[in-house]
Amino acid sequence: MKICPRLENQSSEPLYLQLYQYLKEEIQTGGIPSLKRLPSIRELADDLHISKTTVQMAYQQLLAEGYVESKERSGYFVVKMEKEPFGDLPHFSQPPSEKKPTPAQKNILFDFYMSHIDVDHFPFQKWKAYVNQSLNSEFLSYGDKQGEPGLRSSISRYLRQARAVNCAEEQIVIGSGTQTIMRLLCQLIGLDGKKIAMEEPGYDGVRHVFQGLGFEMSPVKLEADGINLDALERSGAKVVYITPSHQFPLGMVMPITKRIKLLQWAEENGGLIIEDDYDGEFRYHGKPIPSLQGLDANGNVIYAGTFSKSLMPAIRMSYIVLPERLLHIYQANRFKYDQTVSRLHQRTLQMFMESGEWERHIRRMRKIYQKKHDLLLQTIKNTMGDYVKITGQNAGLHIVTQIKSRKSADELVEIAERLGVKVYSTTANWSIGQEKGNPLILLGFGGLSEEQIVEGIELLHEAWLPFYEDQQKPIDSHVT
Repeated sequence: MKICPRLENQSSEPLYLQLYQYLKEEIQTGGIPSLKRLPSIRELADDLHISKTTVQMAYQQLLAEGYVESKERSGYFVVKMEKEPFGDLPHFSQPPSEKKPTPAQKNILFDFYMSHIDVDHFPFQKWKAYVNQSLNSEFLSYGDKQGEPGLRSSISRYLRQARAVNCAEEQIVIGSGTQTIMRLLCQLIGLDGKKIAMEEPGYDGVRHVFQGLGFEMSPVKLEADGINLDALERSGAKVVYITPSHQFPLGMVMPITKRIKLLQWAEENGGLIIEDDYDGEFRYHGKPIPSLQGLDANGNVIYAGTFSKSLMPAIRMSYIVLPERLLHIYQANRFKYDQTVSRLHQRTLQMFMESGEWERHIRRMRKIYQKKHDLLLQTIKNTMGDYVKITGQNAGLHIVTQIKSRKSADELVEIAERLGVKVYSTTANWSIGQEKGNPLILLGFGGLSEEQIVEGIELLHEAWLPFYEDQQKPIDSHVT
C-alpha cells in the first residue's frame, strides 16, 4: 500500500495534522480499507522524507479518535468502519461561515508565537507509556472534583521544592486552563462590591474573564520593576492580578523588595493577590526569585500555575493554590464544581512526575530554551542593531522588542506577515489604549529551531528596513 499525501512545509497547518487529515479521509472513503495494516512509523517517515515524530503524532491522533488500533509488536491497523447511519452527507471543503485564509496566512515561514513549545524534544515514548498504563478500569469513572489526590500531591511537592510555594495537596484545585480556574476563583471571591486591579498592559485572556463575570476592572500602570504600588493603592481595588515572575507581556521580573511591599499592601488593606506564575520554570540568568506566595505569611496570595508552557498546551491543565480563607469557601461548595480535566490526563501526568521524568524534562528544556533565548538576543543585536530595543529578557518563552519606527505595532505585524514572518502586537493587552511611544512587538522562540530563529529575524529585518526611523533618535520607553 502506497501512501502519497501532499504535505506543504510552508502551510500554517503542522505537517502531522496534514498527514492525519489525509489518512482520516482515506480511511473514511475506503481508500485505505478496514483492517489494513498501516506502514510502520519508520517506513512512512522514510517514504515521505519527514520526521518519525510527525508520523507518530498523526498516528496517535488517529488512535485517539478510534480510526486505528495498535497491536503489540504488529503495528497500527485500521478499525472496521461501519456504514454511516444517515447515508451520504454533503461534503463541504470548509464551513460556509469560515473565512478563507489570506495569501499571507498561507505562506508563513516563521511563526514567533509566544505559546509555541519545542515539540522535537518532548519525551513522546515516555509519555505514551504512562498513557497506556493509565488506561485501566479504575480511571474510567468520575474522579475527585478537586483533582486527582496523587497528582495534587506531586504538584505540591514540586512547587515547594522548585518555586518555594508553601502549600499542601488539600489547597490545590486543578482545572482545564488558566481562564477556567480564574472563573472558579471569581465564584469564590464573589462579585459584591469587588473591583479587580490588573497590570496595564496585562494578559487580555484573564481580563476578558473578569469583565465577562461582571467585575469592575482597574488598570494599573507598570514601572520598570513591575506594577505601580502607589497607583494600586489609589485604585481602591481589594484584589489584584499580577504576573511577577515574568510580567505578561512586557516581561520584567518583580524584585523581592517590591514583592514584600505588595504583600504589605494586601495585609494593610485586607486585599487578595492573584499570582499567575505561567512560565516561572524558565529563568535563564541571575538567581531565581521565590514565588510571592512563598513569602506570604498571612494567606493573602492565590498562586496559579499551568503546564501549557512547561509541558504542552494540548493537555489543558492548570491549577490554583488556595489560601485558607478561600479554601473553606471552596470545600463548602465543592459539590457545585465538576472537575474539568480528563482523569486519564491527570493520572498520566502524576506518573510522569512520580517517575522523575518531569524534573528531567524541565532541566532539559530550560537548557534548550536558554540557548534559543540567547541566540535570539544575539541575532537581533547583530542584525537589527540600534533600530530595536529589547526588554523582558532572561525569563520565559518570549521577549518584547521596541521598534524604532513611525509605523504602529499592528502595521509592522502586517508588513512582516507579507514576507512570511508572523510576529505579535501588544495592542490587545492594553485595556485603555496603548500610550504614545515606539511600537511593541512580542517574539516567542519556544517553537522555532535555532536555524529558524536566525533566518526569521534576518527576514524580519528585511521586511522592516524601509520603515525604521533615524538611528540617532532615542527609543521612546513605555514604562516610566
